Amino acid sequence: MRDTALTVPLLIPWLLLLGSCGSPPKAPTVDESTKRPANTAAAVELQVCKNDLQNTRILAAESGRMADSATATLQQLAVRQQAIAALQARATAPQANSVFAVRFEFGSAKVAIPDEISAALVEEARSAPLVVLKGRTDGTTDNPSESRIARERATAVRDYLVAAGVDASRIRATWQPAGDHAADNSAATGRAINRRVEIEVYRSAPVTVGVAPSLAGSPASNQP
Repeated sequence: MRDTALTVPLLIPWLLLLGSCGSPPKAPTVDESTKRPANTAAAVELQVCKNDLQNTRILAAESGRMADSATATLQQLAVRQQAIAALQARATAPQANSVFAVRFEFGSAKVAIPDEISAALVEEARSAPLVVLKGRTDGTTDNPSESRIARERATAVRDYLVAAGVDASRIRATWQPAGDHAADNSAATGRAINRRVEIEVYRSAPVTVGVAPSLAGSPASNQP
């Protein structure tokens, strides 16, 4: 009996050890308090948000640069379109007729036109469908002498234009001995202006408008 009593206490630790070997080990637990701050879920989420914000700022800056570039391009296109529209309007708009005046010395029919005026006159007259010349004097009475000098001045300008290459068939010459003064004929400066040939350069040929025949003398006109 004594041997048995001594043996039982010695067996208890071995029995406990064998029992523990038969049960599965417990899963390890993580103590959140021992983690580094950078590894916490909140810290990771915050870092992700920071990255997204930075990417958004980069995209916004790039979008701004693209918008500025697009705006500058549109402005350049608008300026070019305005320039093209102005050129087209200038090309299609009807141009006004031009009037040139050639001055003459007293009693003279000699044509003397400054080079710069002559170049512009000839250039326009060559392409004009009609050029009208009006010979004038500083005379106050209609007499053969004044009529002759007015005609000679118109003819001299006509010959000048034809020699410069203007089609003679498109030139019409008229003259008036007295009157139709452009300035005060009582002053010497005014008379110098009045001794002239006016050159009217038409951009388009005048349109002839038909006139209905008069009904005077017709049988219908005698009816009440």
